[in-house]
Amino acid sequence: MTTAFSSIWIVGASTGIGRATALAFARAGVTVFATARGADKLEALAADAPAGRVVVVPCDCSDRAAMLETYRRITGQMGGPPGAALFAAATWAPEDGGQARVDVVGPVFDVNVHGCLNMLEELWPAMLAAGRGRVAIISSVAGFRGLPRALAYGASKAALTHIAEALKFDGDRAGVAVQVIHPGFVKTPLTDKNDFDMPFLMTAEAAADRIVAGMATSAFEITFPRRFTFMLKLARILPYRLYFPFIRRITGM
Repeated sequence: MTTAFSSIWIVGASTGIGRATALAFARAGVTVFATARGADKLEALAADAPAGRVVVVPCDCSDRAAMLETYRRITGQMGGPPGAALFAAATWAPEDGGQARVDVVGPVFDVNVHGCLNMLEELWPAMLAAGRGRVAIISSVAGFRGLPRALAYGASKAALTHIAEALKFDGDRAGVAVQVIHPGFVKTPLTDKNDFDMPFLMTAEAAADRIVAGMATSAFEITFPRRFTFMLKLARILPYRLYFPFIRRITGM
């Protein structure tokens, strides 16, 4: 398996898609700087990877000051920004469909959106100045349009897609690749909380293989499984008078 870079910073590397992708890159010979809150889980990741390929840099991505310090530690060790960065951190809040509250939505945005911005704050201008690099952001098909019981999670993922789209303009001019990743349902500790059917459910390892392969290309969007995401892309262009009845029918909500 070939990659377009020799080092990558993965934020959200301790569980789920982030962990599986970190292992896949490490096994492909890429040096992985692995960030997440749980140092013990990161140490376990490093133990499962080829020796020396995973560098543990624990940090809470929602803590701006700590993330900036973590980035400086990485650049100090490398002498510059890593060749690539992947934002894979995510959280979710249970919603009963009757909530539109800051105390529910805020913590989700703190991780899913602010965490990404904290990763990018110094990394992005450094890549632009260097004229090279790659940033990939894991969003979700849940961000395509509004869905029942997904006010916080879906809105946060829609924001991540928008961030990636907006960054691409400056990235293209400077020679920095930007990619957005739109997974369907992937079996992770996050989706284990779902109490509804998840069609086309994939393993985290299968998702990681798609991400590693996609990050070796020039494609802006990496999406999987294609049959499922294609259906949701079609739903995204439906007029509202058709979209809302369609979603009510398929979700029963």
